Amino acid sequence: MVAMVLHQPARSVPVPALASGDRLTRAEFERRYQATPEKFKAELIEGIVYVASPVRAFHGNPHFNLITWLGVYSAATPGTSGADNTTTRLDLDNEPQPDALLRIETGGTSTLSEDGYIEGTPELIAEIATSSAAIDLGDKKNAYRRNGVQEYLVWQTFENHFSWFRLQSEEFVLIEPDGSGIIRSLTFPGLWLAVTALLEGRMIDVLNALQMGLASPEHQAFVQKLTHR
Repeated sequence: MVAMVLHQPARSVPVPALASGDRLTRAEFERRYQATPEKFKAELIEGIVYVASPVRAFHGNPHFNLITWLGVYSAATPGTSGADNTTTRLDLDNEPQPDALLRIETGGTSTLSEDGYIEGTPELIAEIATSSAAIDLGDKKNAYRRNGVQEYLVWQTFENHFSWFRLQSEEFVLIEPDGSGIIRSLTFPGLWLAVTALLEGRMIDVLNALQMGLASPEHQAFVQKLTHR
């Protein structure tokens, strides 16, 4: 009599959950991330996982205003595009989800991968630093600097303080507003920010200052350059 051997189906090994403090390769980070719920947010910064806290109004409202400002600029500047909370493959140890970014689509320093991620370095990145201020102004800032982000904006909402860093000689230099209270982007000509108006929630004044930038000869020349590439 021949004994029958019943083969048990192989059990799939559950994917470990992401947790703050995990040290992972980018490939393992992405494997675990793909198994998480849709609204879960985590970043890989210098090889370490950071899981985001729930978003409250004092993060969400500044975020909304910053996206509005960047979105109006991008709409008026063919050849640029922005993104909100989009996974960005900076390098093998860094895969952040910047709160906002602005990039040059053709001939810029980043591309879109076949699976829909940003790869490389967006020219401008902005972060809303609430509970994440230590990261945004620490390891994340260093990762952005090392990867060549040209302009890095950090809005510390608890302190209601706005910092604009510009990459100069491989270092981030803090840029102060001019006599009229405006900071003008060099990477994106015409992107003007009335800093005090933004901090005080006067978005109509923020957009009026931006409209002046969009009407400047520098912005017009930039659009011509982008559209003739």
